[in-house]
Amino acid sequence: MLSVVVPVYNEADSLEALFGELSDVAAAEGYDLDLIFVDDGSTDGSWEAIARLAASDPRVGGIRFRRNFGKAAALSAGFEQARGELVMTLDADLQDDPREIPRFLAEMKKELDVVSGWKKVRRDPWHKVWPSRVFNWLVSRLTGVRLHDHNCGMKCYRREVFDEIRLYGELHRFIPVLAAARGFRVGEIVVNHRPRKFGRSKYGVSRIVKGLLDLFTVKFLTGFGQRPQHLLGTIGLCSFVVGALWLLYFAVVWVVSRVDAFGMDPVHLKQRPALLYSVGLLLLGGQLMSIGFLAELFIAYQAPSNRGYSIRERTPPGK
Repeated sequence: MLSVVVPVYNEADSLEALFGELSDVAAAEGYDLDLIFVDDGSTDGSWEAIARLAASDPRVGGIRFRRNFGKAAALSAGFEQARGELVMTLDADLQDDPREIPRFLAEMKKELDVVSGWKKVRRDPWHKVWPSRVFNWLVSRLTGVRLHDHNCGMKCYRREVFDEIRLYGELHRFIPVLAAARGFRVGEIVVNHRPRKFGRSKYGVSRIVKGLLDLFTVKFLTGFGQRPQHLLGTIGLCSFVVGALWLLYFAVVWVVSRVDAFGMDPVHLKQRPALLYSVGLLLLGGQLMSIGFLAELFIAYQAPSNRGYSIRERTPPGK
């Protein structure tokens, strides 16, 4: 059985055509289809279209949110209901080609846990393509997960990936990064990207800002999620040491300038703006290290939402 999770937001015109294409691919390849549409607060009749499809075919299931909660929430809800060992995701606007699904399944046989699509030739306007390329380059450089298209909605996962990854906010575009941080194997294939026929793009300037902020969050979670003091404490210690050294320097200069044997003019610290920066660095360093200690205490004494390790398989129990 193959589960397919499709987030939907105002895509009423494309749902029937998408279901038809998915049904044709499933029939041609000979696998059972478990299709879950997740209506993320649509206002255009998408839920009515999903309800009709679900009533006409038992392979179709629908989930309807009370309002728009975002794509990550929609995917999470779909993953919880999915029954297959492999889970495909694709967008509902028909730009993702369901005929690519067999290629994803073939790639998964190479002992991969996540296969991401790469829209090498994109059918989108330039003002959407170029920022996306810059973003994908940044994600690959900062996380070490070398994918050409982290934003591609067409991906295939093994079910156990979602037993260890919790999605919230807008972290859906970073699932391969989060999976790789847990030790899952990630791959990529080039997919066909079709021109948009229905609906409109959800792309906007705010998406760039949110994406960058989420990137920093993911970098922190994957790199220092279990050891926050390594980051906060390092920055705090450097700041504290620099501030302390400058204050020590000013203290020595102030004392020496007031010893008659050296013949120096008295130094008035209130005329040295650098003194304020030194105090600021000292306080900032102390605060960052304190926050780091609190974060370490929280991790140590609170039950984590997931384990700090990932088990691939176990040996059979001894007899």
